[in-house]
Amino acid sequence: MNERIDELREKARSLPLKPGVYLHKDKTGQVIYVGKAKALKNRVSQYFQSDSRHSPKTRKMVSHVWDFDIIITESEYEALVLENSMIKKYKPKYNILLKDDKGYPYIKVTTSKPFPEFSIVSKPQADADRYFGPYLSRQLAYRVIETISETLKLKTCRRVFPRDIGKERPCLNQHLGRCLAPCAGGISAEEYAALVREGVALLEGNSKKLLHQLEESMMEASEELQFERAALLRDRIKAIRALGEKQKVVAGTFADLDAIAFVPGQTRGCVVVLHYLGGALQDKEYTMIDGTSSEDAGEVLGAFIKQYYSLRQAVPKTVLLSSTIEDMDAVADFLSSIAERKIDLAAPQRGKRHDLTRLAEKNAEEEIARAETNRERRYKSLELLQSMTGLDELPVLLESYDISNFAGADTVGSMVVFEHAQPKRSRYRRFKIACAASGQDDYASMAEMLTRRLQHWKDGDPKFCPLPSVFLIDGGLGHVRTAQSVLEKFGVTTPCFGMVKDDHHRTRGLVAPDGREFGISTVPAVFALIGRIQEETHRFAITYNRTLGAKRMRGSTLDKIAGVGDKRRNELLKHFGTIDAIKHASLNELQRIVPANTARAVYDFFHAEEQKGENVCE
Repeated sequence: MNERIDELREKARSLPLKPGVYLHKDKTGQVIYVGKAKALKNRVSQYFQSDSRHSPKTRKMVSHVWDFDIIITESEYEALVLENSMIKKYKPKYNILLKDDKGYPYIKVTTSKPFPEFSIVSKPQADADRYFGPYLSRQLAYRVIETISETLKLKTCRRVFPRDIGKERPCLNQHLGRCLAPCAGGISAEEYAALVREGVALLEGNSKKLLHQLEESMMEASEELQFERAALLRDRIKAIRALGEKQKVVAGTFADLDAIAFVPGQTRGCVVVLHYLGGALQDKEYTMIDGTSSEDAGEVLGAFIKQYYSLRQAVPKTVLLSSTIEDMDAVADFLSSIAERKIDLAAPQRGKRHDLTRLAEKNAEEEIARAETNRERRYKSLELLQSMTGLDELPVLLESYDISNFAGADTVGSMVVFEHAQPKRSRYRRFKIACAASGQDDYASMAEMLTRRLQHWKDGDPKFCPLPSVFLIDGGLGHVRTAQSVLEKFGVTTPCFGMVKDDHHRTRGLVAPDGREFGISTVPAVFALIGRIQEETHRFAITYNRTLGAKRMRGSTLDKIAGVGDKRRNELLKHFGTIDAIKHASLNELQRIVPANTARAVYDFFHAEEQKGENVCE
């Protein structure tokens, strides 16, 4: 029960009957929930009346409310826009939040290069290249590039042209007739660029115009008795027509629309978005949402679509929902303002449009079933781990540590976190090991890493809080005893185990500091979990180790060149990618990236031996 409920109820009664936004705060002053209201007094007061009508999630939120603020707006629509902005700003604990890790992808066409390429990027840049998007998902963007490449027989390898022409034999795609082999000089830069322009035309939706041009070219080739060229054009026309026929799951007579459904589960609900373009189902996206119930359906959908389309900045003509939401008209106006055109927002109860939202619901039900099955499997593995090692409580939070180095150099440590038997990548940490400079010593390196980690915890650094249920150390008895001694220095009583491997380098068991070993190879669920954690910890460590090594190698070479500082070095590496590519670049290519005097210094550095040979007199 909230001890301040009477004061909050009294404060709510004094609010105006005007539209606006309210911000619930906890005892620390942190915003834990943001909402909007037609009438602030009525809406906010509802929270502090009898809680029998509240969902479990709302009751829990209200129990933590210590105070609230309000912002009055001119209209309900303005309140809706402000609410969305406040949620993005504060990311409140009890609001439904969407993750925006990488954004929506774009297809980039490097038209500035002699042999243009298609690639996927997160954000368009203000440069000479062309960008198309945003696409609904990276998978869809990849599929588009793949189809265009297959249709026009463009390269799919990582070779860079014209630099790599003639350096290696053509790959299998050339022998299968899937690539025109610019690597072997099978097509000129001008001809290749023309093909890429056809791909750009497809991205722009100009397939009809392109088909007409190709048909005319095919007829001309036929009339001039160039039958081989005519046959190639005929095949290209067929491929482009087939491009529009892929993924044809027809949705009646509807054009561009999204069908969105929310389905609650035992612990997590799921929102599914089905994307239709030109009446064809193109893609599916889904988001799992914690702590929701059937009572929250309207709230979940309302919060979801406002955040979802704000992130995408692309709204179809029609958005169909599986259930009605509060303030449908205001939300429709909000979506229309994003799209800069009228948006049809509806929750159909029958007919073909209802069939589309029902299909979205079926997809959501399937995702929940899959997620709950996976959750049960993960929970079972933790129960078995607890049972076999005699832990007092379920090991919900696991931290794993590993040391990696290359020939004694660039020694690094990795800390990997698994929560509920799943990777928690936001809590991964990497350590440069200082003591390794005096010589390779895994025990000392492990001690240094754990000491630094626990010192952060002792200092109250939120990135290192809380402590895990179990510490896992990659190594045997010596490693785990080293770790145990560090834990004891900090007064930490958290259990600690070493992950030991057999002669075939497979995880054999867990070893405790007292020497007891728990075999896990006969317990598949635990064997799979510990093996996965060990592999992930090793991967994270060795990736960082290689990154440092590559930086050192690249930096050490370019740092020898007079006039090349950090800025110029980064510019060169960003453009050319590798030292080898810089070494083989022409003077003109270098001058396009860095000033002429720097370009000359770089060119002379890598070609000193050649120039020395040229100056030798016989």
